[in-house]
Amino acid sequence: MSVYLGRLDKEHGFIPKGDKPEANTTPMPRSITDYGNSMILHNAMAEIKPLLMDSFPDHWEELYAMSIVRVNGYTPLQRIKDNWEDLYDPEGLKPNLNPSNLSKVLREVGLDRFGQNEIFSHLKNFDTQLVYDLSTCFSRSMSILQAEKGYNKDCIQVPQVNFALLCGLDSEMPTMIKSVPGSVRDISTLYKTIEELDISDKVLLLDRGFFSDDVLKFLEKKHIKFVLPTKRNSHYYDTRIHLNEEFIYHDRLIKCGKRKLGNVFLYMYEDQDLKLEELKTIFRKREEGKIKEEEYSLKQKRAGKFLIISNHDIGKKEMYELYKRRDSIEKLFDAYKTTLDADKLYLHDDESVYGHVFVAFLSLYAYCKILKALKKADINNKFSPTDILLKFRKVKNIDFGEKNIITEVPKKVRELDKALKFNIFPTKNGS
Repeated sequence: MSVYLGRLDKEHGFIPKGDKPEANTTPMPRSITDYGNSMILHNAMAEIKPLLMDSFPDHWEELYAMSIVRVNGYTPLQRIKDNWEDLYDPEGLKPNLNPSNLSKVLREVGLDRFGQNEIFSHLKNFDTQLVYDLSTCFSRSMSILQAEKGYNKDCIQVPQVNFALLCGLDSEMPTMIKSVPGSVRDISTLYKTIEELDISDKVLLLDRGFFSDDVLKFLEKKHIKFVLPTKRNSHYYDTRIHLNEEFIYHDRLIKCGKRKLGNVFLYMYEDQDLKLEELKTIFRKREEGKIKEEEYSLKQKRAGKFLIISNHDIGKKEMYELYKRRDSIEKLFDAYKTTLDADKLYLHDDESVYGHVFVAFLSLYAYCKILKALKKADINNKFSPTDILLKFRKVKNIDFGEKNIITEVPKKVRELDKALKFNIFPTKNGS
């Protein structure tokens, strides 16, 4: 005769007759989101967020979400919502990320030049020295009127849109972005930009592509201090300047001289290493019959020389180092074009282009914030902002409804967090 004593349960083991298994009190997670990289991105946008709220009260949440999502590169509008929902949102924002609404936001923000300029005007106050340069992106959209055939360094004969980017030399942060028709010459874009944004109290660093006597007159008329290298065929090279000083720059011997000419100063530099290389090159060209004797003599005189014209009166070495610092801004352009996905610009109208460019500018702002932290920690030669975001993505937030739990922080990630001084992880998760 058998007696029923109870039953075996996989989860609760032996359950006596008449007893009921205890209810599973372990809560099920409602969501699991990326915590580490999300906190970095939100912190990077913290300073510019109030400006967005003031300048774009109806659309700031959508702009904020799009900018954060696109820091790692271009993301199509239809994927913005999914990518945003993968990120932990510490403030519980509710942006409307429906693709049709985002298209509307891009157009309306693109038209609101006043709102954009409010932000640009604020950002320019953090620097006394600004770098101005141009970049190009291509588009085959027939409805973008700005996309016109024009000159570009790649000599690609397709419609293009030009972008003027203004960056702070001291902060190494983007200050302003402006899109202009592809056929507009570099110098014309410079005029328009300066007319639109008051920089009369700044020092403006330009590339030699902007050099002309008309530009010099325009900048002086606007009472703007400028640093502008002349073209190698400029008549200013004929001005006698004694190279009576020298210094070492990155293990290169630089001879230099300075002369006042009217209201401006001419700063002449001769790189001794570069001079030797150029002399050898032009000698070979003469031997091969590629240049005539007259041209050979002229190139000999100017070999290794670099001439800057400026109304900014400072030391010769100081001026050289000032101009060379603009090389770091070139890297910002590379980062900006990646963010913009410049070679695949397929928007429907000019207004959308303006909005798209502005969102990419905001993404570049966040990217540069992370890059500055890497430079300050002296690890920018080992990690890029993209590397950091990828590593910190390993740390998740688990939402159980009544409480949130941060997953274990890997040792390497915690070490990076300490080095970068982000301090985004709760201390209770270990040391």
